[in-house]
Amino acid sequence: MNILILIGSPRNNGNTDLLAQAFAQGAEAKGHKADVIKVGEVNVKPCMGCNMCFEDNEMACVQKDDMQDVYARMKNADMLVVASPVYFYSISAQLKAVIDRCHNPIRDTFNIKKAALLLVGASSKPAIFDAALAEYKLCIDYFGIEDAGHVLVGGMKAKGDIRNSDALKKAYTMGESLE
Repeated sequence: MNILILIGSPRNNGNTDLLAQAFAQGAEAKGHKADVIKVGEVNVKPCMGCNMCFEDNEMACVQKDDMQDVYARMKNADMLVVASPVYFYSISAQLKAVIDRCHNPIRDTFNIKKAALLLVGASSKPAIFDAALAEYKLCIDYFGIEDAGHVLVGGMKAKGDIRNSDALKKAYTMGESLE
């Protein structure tokens, strides 16, 4: 299976990055191919809501940035994994920009059949992930995508805190369990 992992953290080797890497290692151990995009390192502008992509036969976005590469990689994916730090009860702005740019009819050409969610937050409050989890569930329901699971990790305040939890093992196991 071709798995595209969108990492929404702008921080390299931070908790979200490590969690996504663990998932990718588990999936690759079972023979799957993991393609990683660190959205903090690509130039993706927010959607302008102009809807020109709906009027263009090629479904092209008028914005010429790195999203064209993201679209191509999404089109090649069988599974999408969304990994993000949670800031103020939501995913990162960098990741949200990529997701919002999927307000484009090109999304109907994607072959994504499964999705998974990896979230990391500093707060230990039980509700910290509720809004991001609800948005994820609404999206996969809308597109008829199978939910392959999620790993939600709270209480991760400092870079590397996740190494002192069982979250990396959970993410690895989730990746390894993919059929």
